[in-house]
Order: sequence, then structure tokens, then C-alpha cells
Amino acid sequence: MNKAIPRGATRVNQRLKQFPKRHLLLASTIAASIMGVMALLPSGEVEAKRSEIPMAIDAFQSEETVPELASSTTTSQPAPFINGQSSDTAEASIKELEQEAEAKALAKAAYDLEQQLGTWHNVTIKSGDNLSAIFNTQGLSASVVYQIANTPKYGETLARIRPGESLEFRINQEGSLTQLRYVKSKLESIFFNKESDGYQAELVTLSPDIRPTYASGTIESSLFLASQRAGLSQNLTMELAGIFGWDIDFVQDIRSGDSFHLLYEEKYLEGEKLGDGNILVASFTNQGQTYTAIRYTDSNGDTDYYTPDGKSMKKAFLRTPVDFTRISSRYNPDRLHPIFKTKRPHRAVDYAAPMNTPIKAAGDGRVKFSGWQNGYGNVVFIEHPNNIVTIYAHANKLAGLKKGQKVRQGQVIAYVGKTGWATGPHLHYEFRVNGVHRNPMTVKLPDAAPIAKSEMANFKKRSELMIARLEKQSETLLATQ
Repeated sequence: MNKAIPRGATRVNQRLKQFPKRHLLLASTIAASIMGVMALLPSGEVEAKRSEIPMAIDAFQSEETVPELASSTTTSQPAPFINGQSSDTAEASIKELEQEAEAKALAKAAYDLEQQLGTWHNVTIKSGDNLSAIFNTQGLSASVVYQIANTPKYGETLARIRPGESLEFRINQEGSLTQLRYVKSKLESIFFNKESDGYQAELVTLSPDIRPTYASGTIESSLFLASQRAGLSQNLTMELAGIFGWDIDFVQDIRSGDSFHLLYEEKYLEGEKLGDGNILVASFTNQGQTYTAIRYTDSNGDTDYYTPDGKSMKKAFLRTPVDFTRISSRYNPDRLHPIFKTKRPHRAVDYAAPMNTPIKAAGDGRVKFSGWQNGYGNVVFIEHPNNIVTIYAHANKLAGLKKGQKVRQGQVIAYVGKTGWATGPHLHYEFRVNGVHRNPMTVKLPDAAPIAKSEMANFKKRSELMIARLEKQSETLLATQ
């Protein structure tokens, strides 16, 4: 029985037989090689998965897309990108998390401390308040007042509390005073802290920022109005007048057109202005003559104002020992007395001023007498070098000076009144040299000591610097007008 042979197969076999054996062997080898290569090549599905790996490494996929890749990256060697962030950005994020954790820890610590010590409560001291009454309103006993008042070194300061100051109490849940702050000003306070054996206290002082400030003005009617327009406080105005007060009589000598320029300090704390500091340098032009004053502190710590060549702006005596509104009676040997209506010499100058205006010692000296004398009323006699005596009469009250006590120029010795033979509140001021009356307004006043020779070189540098700054500010202001 003959086998059935497919035609196709028979046809192929016949064609193959027609090729030489050498050709068939070569073809078989080529075919086997091709099949081997194809076996090594990946399929289309495998190639797609491999292409995702570098994409994941390059951080174009998130952890959620390739969680196994993210975990392997973070646990093995560092990668240039982490979770979609560069290494620098990731480090910043870690630092931010650390700071946030630290802030939370601090907040918790503050909360725990507040629970332990209590919250702060502020009380502003008013006129008539005393320590016991204030503590009583806070529910604190007299024994606590006693403990605080007897705190070493600073407890006694609480006996001198003043209106406008404040007390800040920290009382815990048990009603115990754990801390107390006596705020005397924005720059100074006393802090009391409860210890096992009572309270301990320390003085806390803050240093303000100092900012040099320039001001200038031209007088039309008065120094006060001109300085007000220039933005100067009343205290600065009085300081300015005090610096030049030995050369210029600000009641009699001021003229329209007079001008002033100054550099002074302003004090700031956390951006808030606290007040004014010192005048650093100033010039004042009066009736065409310009006076310049420079503030200088020497090597001993003594501070004063001097002319550019080192002479003291001061004289040994104040020309006027009181801030007055007007001269009510001048030095006049032929005056008719206002009460007795008889001719009685007036060998003094009377300065009208409001009741209780401070009266200042005209110069350094010693108290010769302080008390009551008929006619003079409450009066102070001060002896000065070179046989000079000054007299201050009709005071409402005296400053409690004793005979022989030293006084300094500018020290308050009494307060304006109308005691004795006086018709209204004023200061009766006499100036005697060797027992002879002199006109206080015209007598030649001796100069105070100039800059010491040992200080002159440093002073010159300071003087030139401050004057240059003042001139520069003045020129800048003129250029902008």
C-alpha cells in the first residue's frame, strides 16, 4: 500500500534536492543563527516595562505610581532627586519640618510654664495707690507684700512707686505670686522671682536705638514757636536755650530772622520712638552773630558744651536762674517801691514766673543761709568763689538745704512764690561782689574752665566731625528747597 504524500511537501523536498549539499548546510546555519538571536530579543511588552525605569529614576513618577522604586531609592544610595524634589529642596523641607517640630515643642513648653506659673496681669499705678492696696486687689495677703518689700537689694524700690508706672503680676492656679515685674519705664524694670526661701530680684535695663536727627528753624516771633515748627519738643527747646543762654538773652535779645541748626539724638525701642536724647552740635545766629556749640565727653566722663576752639559755653554763673515769663522789675537804684510808695532802690532783678517754678543755683558754691527773713520771705543765700554772693527771695518753698551744704550750678534750691513783701509770684534775684550790689543782667560773668590741654587733640577731631555733619545736613536741606 502506497503512502499518501502531501503535494506541497513532496514539491518542497524535490526543490531542496535540487540544491547542492553545501548550499543546504549554509542555509541551515544561517537559519539557526537567526532563531538564536530572535530568542534573545525581548518581546514588545518587556521593552515597555524597561523604558519606565529610567523615567522613575528621573523622578517623573511619584511614590504612589512606583512605590517599590521609591522605597529602594531611599534605603539605598543617595539619588539626585527625592520624591519629586532636588536634594537641596528636600534638605530645606527637612529643616522646615524640624523647625516646625521645635516651634511646637516651645509652644508646649510655654503652655506648661504658664500652667505652672500662671498668666500675667498688668496694673497701672494711679495717684493715691499704695503697695498694700494694689496687692490686695490681686488677692494677695499682707505677708506677700512683706516678702516682696524685703527682697534683698530691690525690694525697697517698691516703696517709691509713682503714678504712670505699672506692676505686672503672675499668679498661679493656687493663688501664689510666682513672679512680679515693676515697670519703671520702657527701658527699666525690676523682676522678682519666687524662690524656695522667698523672692529674688534683678534690674532689667534695655538699650534704645539712637538715631541722629537734624532740625533747623528761623524765628519770626519767638524761639518756642520756631522750634515747634521745626519739630522740636519743649525739652529740646529748653536745652537749646540753656546751651546758648550765657551768650544770648532769649527774652531780650531775640530778633525776627534769627535762626538755629542742630543735630540731636532720638531714642527708639523696637521701632517706637521713646523720646529725645542729647543735642550733639548746634549753631544759633542772633542779630547776625553765629554761636556754635559741640557736646564733648572727656576722658574722666565729664560732659559739657564748648565752642569750636575749646572754650566752655558756660559761664561761672547763670545769667537767669529761673525760667521766667517776663522781667517784672529791673535793677533800678531810684525805683519807687510798689507797696510803700517811697523811693527805695531796687538792687535786684525780679523775674515773674508761675507759682512753684524751680529756682536754680546760679553757680557752684555753699549755702550761707536758707530760711525765712522778713521782707525776703523764704530766701536762700549762696556764697561763691571770688567773694560773690547770690540771693533768691520770695520762694513759696525751699528745697531743704542746710547751711554749709555744697550746691552745683543749675541745682534746684527753691520754688517760685510770693512770700514776704511780694505782690505776685516772682523771683527776686540779687548779685553781690565784695558786698556791693551789681546788676545781674549786665555784670560780667567769669568763664568756666576751657577744654584741658590733654583733651584738645581729641576734642578737635570731634569738633571738626560734628561741624562737618551739621553743615552737610544744612546744605542738603537747602538743595531740596
